[in-house]
Amino acid sequence: MSDPYILVLYYSQQGATRQLAEQIAAGIEEVPGISARLRTVPSVSTVCEAVASEIPPEGAVYASLDDLRDCEGLAIGSPTRFGNMAAALKYYLDSTSSLWMNGALINKPATAFTSTSSIHGGQEATLMTMLIPLLHHGMVYAGVPYSAKALFDTTSGGTPYGASHFAGPKNDRTVDEHERALARFQGRRLAKLAKALKPLREE
Repeated sequence: MSDPYILVLYYSQQGATRQLAEQIAAGIEEVPGISARLRTVPSVSTVCEAVASEIPPEGAVYASLDDLRDCEGLAIGSPTRFGNMAAALKYYLDSTSSLWMNGALINKPATAFTSTSSIHGGQEATLMTMLIPLLHHGMVYAGVPYSAKALFDTTSGGTPYGASHFAGPKNDRTVDEHERALARFQGRRLAKLAKALKPLREE
């Protein structure tokens, strides 16, 4: 049996959401007894015959259903697409019916994160829509409470629904100190909740 881990599952085209995922993973790793597993999903092709390589050219490997089934908790991240998650991440979630039928994710904690190229680009709407399939799976959603001081200080990304990042119109703005602090806080909180909820899942 593998060591307990939180699955940090993301889709990123320009690298901004990946930066946020790495900060959440770093926060998870700060909690003893649990680790972070970074995974991504392939792009959805507009040409049905197109097939992606089994291993992406860079970054995390593609997620399997086993990665999700066996995790102790889940953090999912996506850039915004008109106030919603990207199709690639939605496609992966649409493939999880077998886990739903078996109740594999019930009482596991989950959270979401996002990145936008404009400061009011639908961050909160995206996080709220990402929450919906997690609730259908019976997961326990964990946002970012206002005990995270950076929520009061940030002038870019960061919401009580989850960490977020303002990447800029050219997607060249790196994660700043407040966005980084909120993502790490979110990762630590998720890891602590995963450990606390484990007895509930074993009843």
